[in-house]
Amino acid sequence: MKAKKSWREKLADSKGLPKVGAITGKMTRRWGKGKMVIPAPSEVDLLMKQVPSGRVITINELRAALAAKHRVDFACPLTTGIFSWIAAHAAAEAAAAGTKRITPYWRTLKTGGELNAKYPGGIKALARRLRAEGHKIVRKGKRSVVDGYQKALFGHLL
Repeated sequence: MKAKKSWREKLADSKGLPKVGAITGKMTRRWGKGKMVIPAPSEVDLLMKQVPSGRVITINELRAALAAKHRVDFACPLTTGIFSWIAAHAAAEAAAAGTKRITPYWRTLKTGGELNAKYPGGIKALARRLRAEGHKIVRKGKRSVVDGYQKALFGHLL
């Protein structure tokens, strides 16, 4: 039986990515026409590492930076989100192994400034880290968001 890959191994496995391609067929109904990049996991991680303490970024800003880097219309929202999740778990795995400097995954938010409950530690751990960096966390219905996250967006990726 094949051993399960660690999060860090998953992050390092590019699977032939990034790939740039034209949007065709049924995809045009959802995304329109143009070119899209499916980024490599390491590219998403590298962008997440650039966000300094006290600042945040959303998946949409990551996608915009990836699209600009590859000179395409947009980056795949599904894979960008999945790869940020892998980067977050790889960072937590590295921290558990004693690594001091890890990807600050808690600074990567979902659309609208929402904390990602699927990141290591869940909402409570993410909120604790963000509060320690000066952010205020508020509840909006069932969601936890960084209050005024737009003012804290880090816009200098790449």
